[in-house]
Amino acid sequence: MRIDLSGQSVVVCGAGRGIGRAIADAFHGEGCQVIGFDISAGDSEHPPAAYEIVTGDVTAAEQVAAFARQTGAVDHLIYAVGIGSGQFGFPFWNVDPAAWGRVLDVNLVGAARVATAFAPAMIDRRRGSLLFFTSVAGQIGSQTDPPYSASKAGLINFMQCTAKDLAAHGVRANAISPGMVKTELNRSVWRWGQERLPEAERVDYETWAEAKIRQVSPLGRWQEPDEFAAMAIYLASDLARNITGQTINIDGGWVMHS
Repeated sequence: MRIDLSGQSVVVCGAGRGIGRAIADAFHGEGCQVIGFDISAGDSEHPPAAYEIVTGDVTAAEQVAAFARQTGAVDHLIYAVGIGSGQFGFPFWNVDPAAWGRVLDVNLVGAARVATAFAPAMIDRRRGSLLFFTSVAGQIGSQTDPPYSASKAGLINFMQCTAKDLAAHGVRANAISPGMVKTELNRSVWRWGQERLPEAERVDYETWAEAKIRQVSPLGRWQEPDEFAAMAIYLASDLARNITGQTINIDGGWVMHS
């Protein structure tokens, strides 16, 4: 089995760090022409990449449109952007409703802006693929961060809409749904919980993380960015030519469907 993406063009929104950076690096390693789009080009832990990362904000319609015009037609579009509200549920009315707007604008409406900007050229060429990064939170109604959870549920639904709209034009759309990844958002959940415990009951992040992953994942393993990158490459390839409208969970078995 051979995946050959060499020479194909890929836009990765969220390429500055984390899962998005791992995906951009992987496509670059496959010989693709990669262009990143991120609110920042990276940080001290993620030095400048071997490909261009354009600085821009997915919530700014004019910036997204200008980026699409500058980039032109691409073969694959990947949306690996996401933020949390910084507030936590248990129950949902503990979250200030004002916190919802920014999360929905980045996680859901931002995806619609980017897809709307790039889809016409894919339709004209009658080829291409879109890939959105969602979360198991969008499938299970996670109480940890209701705005985040709801935005990811909406993104799954939007992906299905795009898959149906674009299928007649030879363009596919799918989603990858991560489970437990050691990100800053995950650490914020740990901090929030520890602050509400008596001093004697608090534990460090690694101890908490190991107990958490055993609790939610049958395989008991954290997911790593390179796993998502490998699936992204497969879904972009011709081997996945009959896969569209699907949400692929990489979560250690946390969410299972019949």
